[in-house]
Order: sequence, then C-alpha cells, then structure tokens
Amino acid sequence: MKNEKIKISDRKILKLTNVLIKEVDLEQIRDINKQVLQIENYLRNKGVQPLGPIIQYSKLEIGDYQEGKIVIKLLRQSNTFIHNVEPPYKMESIIRVPNCMYARYIGEESKLKFAYDKINLIAFEEDIPLKGDSYTVFVAKNDDGIIADVFMERADNE
Repeated sequence: MKNEKIKISDRKILKLTNVLIKEVDLEQIRDINKQVLQIENYLRNKGVQPLGPIIQYSKLEIGDYQEGKIVIKLLRQSNTFIHNVEPPYKMESIIRVPNCMYARYIGEESKLKFAYDKINLIAFEEDIPLKGDSYTVFVAKNDDGIIADVFMERADNE
C-alpha cells in the first residue's frame, strides 16, 4: 500500500467566519511566527478567542507594466466579529471561496510546495483554469512534519 502524502479533491468550498486579516510585508516574511503571535495577541487584546489554525493567503498580482508582486496575508478566525479594527488589520465576517481544487498535504514543511505543484499539474492536465491565489490552512504540526490543506480557486465557475 502506497503512502499518499498529497490527496487531491475538486469542487471544495472554503468557508471562514470572523476573520482577522493582516497583509504581511515580504521583508518580514522570515519572521512569520512573530507575525502570527502579533495577530493572536491583537485578538486577545480585543477580548476575543482565536479559533482554528492560521491560514496563509497568497496571490501574484500583475501590475500595469507586467511586473509581479506577491501578496501574502495571514488570516485567523475568531469566536466573535470585531467591529473596530485598526490598520494594518482588517476584519471580514465571512470569506467563502467556492469551487476550489483542494490538496491535503502530510509531510515535511519544506516540501509543502509539492501540494501547490500537484494542484497546478492536475489543473494543467485537465484544462482547469485557476485564479492564481491560494489559501493554505496549517492544520497541525509535530516533529514528523505538518498537515496542511491547500485551496486554489478555479476560474471556470463550474
């Protein structure tokens, strides 16, 4: 029996509620754990509890002159909606991303990119257009590695 490290599904829906969002400056990406801690502390200072795992959103935006900019946002769900959120934070009551290709990855964190690669390869082989953004839900982490769910939205509205 083979050990599947990446399982793919299609037409999944990602639904998040009471989501605190912080765009991460690429200069600070190496300090991602500090960023996560700041988000958790911000939520607690507002008197709400963080729920579930941290979620990383990433997208390549193409500018007017065809230059690319990578946008990375950290998302964290909480038990309550916060009405008065100060920059650099934003709050969304619901984020619903329908029609996603989905990968469940189990393995070393350094090899997580293969989950994105596998989704992109299957999309390519099956002529499925993707929007180019991804949501990575860091489900669990231990000494052996991580479990992560990757959602990539389809662009064909099927």
